[in-house]
Order: sequence, then structure tokens, then C-alpha cells
Amino acid sequence: MKHIFLIGFMGCGKSSIGKRLSYQLKKPLVDLDSRIESTAGRSISEIFATEGEEAFRDMETEALKKLFDAKLSYVVSTGGGLPLREKNRRIMKKQGIVIYLRAGADTLYERLKQDEARPLLQVEDPRARIEQMLGERSAIYEEAADRIVDVDGLGISEVLERVRQVYEEEREKRKNERRDRNLSMARVLVIHGPNLNFLGIREPEIYGKRSYLDLTEYIRMRAVERKVYVDFYQSNHEGDLIDRIQQAYTDGTKGIIINPGALTHYSYALHDALASIDGIPKIEVHLSDITAREGFRAVSVTKDACNDQIYGKGFEGYALALDRLLELM
Repeated sequence: MKHIFLIGFMGCGKSSIGKRLSYQLKKPLVDLDSRIESTAGRSISEIFATEGEEAFRDMETEALKKLFDAKLSYVVSTGGGLPLREKNRRIMKKQGIVIYLRAGADTLYERLKQDEARPLLQVEDPRARIEQMLGERSAIYEEAADRIVDVDGLGISEVLERVRQVYEEEREKRKNERRDRNLSMARVLVIHGPNLNFLGIREPEIYGKRSYLDLTEYIRMRAVERKVYVDFYQSNHEGDLIDRIQQAYTDGTKGIIINPGALTHYSYALHDALASIDGIPKIEVHLSDITAREGFRAVSVTKDACNDQIYGKGFEGYALALDRLLELM
């Protein structure tokens, strides 16, 4: 959840609430109407008069799309008509939480009856026009919103308090949903043995110049593509690796990828630990081709405790191991 979008009919309080919410949350404010006026060098009324409503709506969409590239998290006050475009609703949903400040026709008329800067209300009967537009827009606002705050009869401090409350509730809800999604995803444990933490330093002519951090990031990205949640563990100590393998029996791990390093060739204790969790599929991986190096490296005493062995594929071997685990799981 990146930005907070305030939507609703003109006069519902988006700009005034946006300023105060920005101050409270210490998030910068973007008033899209003001940004459009600044970019165009004209008022909204002038844009409507010279180019028409459709041209203005295009400007709104472009201003909204630019928030995709923003590095900061903003409070965004939108124009009343912005949610009418389905594309705009999609952008807001993808970029943050959308809060609808819902006001009735009576409240809106009282706030807007003296406002001559609203081009859509410069008609003979603005009260009737407000009712007509609300009838056309209310369902769209409600569909676009994640949360709704009713503002009729409330002072600005009361509205601000309710907006802040629904924001905090929605943020907590989404945090819990992300946690639950992670817990429900297939959980894979990736274990690295001695000297793998020196990847990029140790024998780069064999293992390459990319670091252990590069390797874990590569695995993480491949896991995201496969909707797999990955835990990493690396140790230069045999007993620590055994303890972590045993922990996998009870912590929800669904599969293990292990590169035991030199322990591959002599650690029967590691073999026994892997064999003891027979219900969890395991893939042994080696970056280099262990069959084409020193004679002792061709021997693996741990592979028989695993479901498969992959070697000589570099980083790609881990992506292949993930695919194989998904088959086995």
C-alpha cells in the first residue's frame, strides 16, 4: 500500500482533509487538480472552456499515472470526476488505499452554492445539478473505494479522525493479508554450507564473480515467479546445519534445496539429518560440475538422502531445483 487516495464529489472536503492528513502522517500531499493547473498553466475552468471536459480527463489520467514512478508515499486529493474512468480506478487500487468522503446533496449544495470556480455547476439550478451528478456518480465512488467515510453533519476534525482510523484499519488488514498469503504459500528452505558465504571471493574462475547476496536475490526472484516463499540459511558449521534441517520438520517447510559445500563429500551426519525428514522433498545443488573436478568432489554422501541432484548449472541450477521441488510437492 503506497499512496492514500481521497475521492468524492466536489466540495466533500478532499483538499482540506488531505492537507491535514498529510501533516499527521508525515506524507507529502499531491492535489491532482492543482498539479494539472500548474502543468497546464491554466485554471481548470479555462481548460474546460478551451479544450473541453474530455481533454481535462485525459490530463487527470496522465497526472495519476505519473504517481507510478514516485519514490515517496503520498496523500492524494483527487478531482471529483477522476474515478469515473475505469482505468483511473484500476490505477488507484493498484497504488494504494482509496477512501471515499461521502456527502449528501444538501451538504454539498451548502458548501458549493457560492463557488464560481466549478465549471460543471455553472448552471441555472446548481442544486438539481448536484443531485443529478450524485445519482450518476455515487455507485462508481462506492465501487472505487476501499473504505467510505460519511461526512454529513461532521466538523473537519471529526472527519479527519475517521479518515485516519479507517486508514489505520485498512493498513493493518492488508498487513495481515500479506502475512497470511506468505504463510499459505509453499515454503522452501534453501540451505548453504561452508564457504558459500564467500561466493564471488573464493575461486571466482570456478564459482564466478557474483556474490552470495546476488545468489540469494536470484533465488528469491525465481521463487516469486513460482509463488514460492523462501527461507535462507547459511553456516560454516556442520552442527548448525543439522539443527536447521531438523527444525524444518516442524516449522512448515514443504521442500529443501541444499548445497552442502565440502560437507557433500564426507558428512554422513548431514546425510542422516536429511534422511530423517523423509516426508519433505529435498534437492541437492552444486554451482560447478562436481564430476569434472578433483576426484573427491565427484563423491556425494548426501545425495542419496535427497530426491534429486543438480550440478554444473550455476545460478540456474537453483531455478531448476525449485521447479523440481514443485513437482515433488
